[in-house]
Amino acid sequence: MDEVILKASKEFDVRFSEVDSMNIVWHGSYALYFEDAREEFGRVYGLSYQLFLEKEYPAPLVDLTFRYIKPLFYGQRARIDITYRNTRAAKIVFDYEIHLPEDESLVTTGTSIQVFLNKERNLMLTNPLFYEEWKKKYNLL
Repeated sequence: MDEVILKASKEFDVRFSEVDSMNIVWHGSYALYFEDAREEFGRVYGLSYQLFLEKEYPAPLVDLTFRYIKPLFYGQRARIDITYRNTRAAKIVFDYEIHLPEDESLVTTGTSIQVFLNKERNLMLTNPLFYEEWKKKYNLL
């Protein structure tokens, strides 16, 4: 059986508020770009933060990494690609790539890990039922 790959993309323009005094995207802005990608993935695949809230299983970030390959500048157009990394553990892992659409050059890569908390805000060691059902829908089990 072929591995299922769930991926979403979103283009964006680098805004003035996202750059530093050197006109280069400030490192903290990448966390926001990754957040935008997670929201786009949730919109496309029905795994939104609103769903986590409705089911009462928050999924906070516990790890967020970036690897900067080349800078982004004010006014540039970029595309962020987000790919779901399937795991049996009770967590959500995404990989990210930011590219310049004009030449597909790679700008940044990264990874995020989210874990589930129960209603008492304790770490879940197994996947919540709604997440298992979501994984079944996309043949990820």
